[in-house]
Amino acid sequence: MWAGLIAFAISAVVVAGVGVAINRPPDISPDAQRLLGELALIPALAARPDPPDYDRSAFGAAWTDATDAGGSGNGCDTRNDILDRDLRDKTFVAVDSCARAVATGEFRSPYSGAWITFRRGQGTGAKVQIDHIVPLSFAWDMGARLWNPAVRQRFANDPANLVAVDGDANQDKSDKQPSQWMPANKGFHCQYAAQFVVVMRTYGLYLDAPSVPVLQSALRRC
Repeated sequence: MWAGLIAFAISAVVVAGVGVAINRPPDISPDAQRLLGELALIPALAARPDPPDYDRSAFGAAWTDATDAGGSGNGCDTRNDILDRDLRDKTFVAVDSCARAVATGEFRSPYSGAWITFRRGQGTGAKVQIDHIVPLSFAWDMGARLWNPAVRQRFANDPANLVAVDGDANQDKSDKQPSQWMPANKGFHCQYAAQFVVVMRTYGLYLDAPSVPVLQSALRRC
């Protein structure tokens, strides 16, 4: 799963045509160089602002299928789309929000590295969660409050910014930026940083300066 996601992130940079040539030691891969170049183009603020007006509802109804994000409009809500993408050994069932929803499956949570068994039913939402790699409230603080509602709704349902994770790790992360939180599973740091950078660049968001060296360190391992 992770290899496919990082390929998606890197291809998004290439297609955008905004990669820059930068001087890096020869042991840094071309993909890492490209992503480090993208990171260098993200404007950085000295610190994360703290506007008082964040409201989750500004990003639209949670997991709505009615957006212009990739994969939307397929008859399944976003949560079920990501479960279908990220889980393996799946069985399916029809539910109100999706005619072919994952009923059972398993996955290795990228944040903790733990294998998680998914079985639809009471308590599943707490055990298996869909995380915004770039948190919604962080995006709000770093520029999303100036977007129109349609763009915010797209952002909240963009598969490039979403990943299935174990609930405990997601709650530990909350809305923290990379300077305050990175996955306990260090093997996922490269992928996490790659997706974080691509999403920030794609949506024109600002970054907090303390997160820059954290992301640089992670990308150099790619």
